[in-house]
Amino acid sequence: MSKIQTRYVCQSCAYESPRWVGKCPNCAEWNTFVEELSKKTSAHKARARPAASAAVALSGIDLTHEERLTTHMAECDRVLGGGIVRGSVILLGGDPGVGKSTLMLQIAARMPEKIVLYVSGEESTRQIKLRADRLSCAPSDKLLLLAETNVEIIAELVDRTPPDVIIVDSIQTMYRSTFESSPGSVGQVRESTALFTRLAKEKAIPVFLIGHVTKEGVIAGPKVIEHMVDTVLQFEGDSHYAYRILRAMKNRYGSTNEIGVFEMRDSGLEEVKNPSEVFLSERSLGASGSAVVASIEGSRPILIEVQALVTPANYSAPQRNTTGFDYRRLNLLLAVLEKRAGVKLGQHDVFVNIAGGVRIDEPAVDLGIATSILSSLRDTAIDAQTVVVGEIGLSGEVRTVSQADRRVQEAKKLGFRKCILPANNLKGLARTDGITLVGVDRIEEVMEALFG
Repeated sequence: MSKIQTRYVCQSCAYESPRWVGKCPNCAEWNTFVEELSKKTSAHKARARPAASAAVALSGIDLTHEERLTTHMAECDRVLGGGIVRGSVILLGGDPGVGKSTLMLQIAARMPEKIVLYVSGEESTRQIKLRADRLSCAPSDKLLLLAETNVEIIAELVDRTPPDVIIVDSIQTMYRSTFESSPGSVGQVRESTALFTRLAKEKAIPVFLIGHVTKEGVIAGPKVIEHMVDTVLQFEGDSHYAYRILRAMKNRYGSTNEIGVFEMRDSGLEEVKNPSEVFLSERSLGASGSAVVASIEGSRPILIEVQALVTPANYSAPQRNTTGFDYRRLNLLLAVLEKRAGVKLGQHDVFVNIAGGVRIDEPAVDLGIATSILSSLRDTAIDAQTVVVGEIGLSGEVRTVSQADRRVQEAKKLGFRKCILPANNLKGLARTDGITLVGVDRIEEVMEALFG
């Protein structure tokens, strides 16, 4: 009979120790020991050969009746690639208080035809009931609540009465009794994730794992858990704003470019059907330093307001601050404006903000950032009916962007009358009535088109 024991293995040189030590005696590295499970068998007992698995031809696998489970939340289904794949493991991460547990409870309540097992290691069943009442979740006999942190007990319950969906809140609170370390440690998180992954694959039950994040914004625990799961979702949002973004960082069954937009209200999360209209609803018309850009998130075009404030610097070193935009990219754009367009910004503080609490990393918003900076510097407003799209190169050229036709159609649908975009994109666009398209090749042409 094999006996399960724990050991500590150095992640740098694979040296094994029966207990944790701070400094590895073999490679002299610090804090590299991680607890792992091992099985000890008697030396005289021969090891049994495992049964060989049979290979299956790809053409022999039938997916005729394969269907995805719907969450009844269109934004979630969009991010997941059309719904939940049976047997998949989905890891959801996000900052504290962003609404991870709220999202999962709302998804569980909107699947009344499925048996959902909600496992909580942070709240009691009464507390979950109070939160469900606040969210106006309809009472259901198929939504089962379990306040438990021992994964062996959870696995035994699932073996007896398998549910249709499992939600674990959170994976950092789960533990295996064979480990000496406390819940949340590297070994506990890895082994708990491995057990839920085995349950999902063997019984074809989709499993949602809610994960805590560190102060750097990455999911707590070993990086290997992101490799073990099928989908990694990031729930983003600023506590000062009501909007939340659900983004797929990894998805084996769908695109990683899709996003879902939600608004946090007193009654829970509400889906935002038209994000562009919402993000532009509070735009100040006629104010300098404001420009509208057309970004693409997955298959969805979104119009967002970009704000810039340029003021004379009070100190010898001017400030450069951004919210929702890459700080290093801003410095690059400022260098291009100074070198190629002759705009002197060395004695000015520059502040850039993406309105609505959204973060954009797409290069196609470069032109909008640059024009908003120029608008604030000159204290001249950009036409409120103009959308700006384009990537700026280091030589000052305006480079082609992808899916220009979808960006233009979104701008036209929201009533914009003019769109400034790269000249090369005009060649592939069909004739568009109701909106004027202006093609530009260099940043100097943009300045001429907007400010004369």
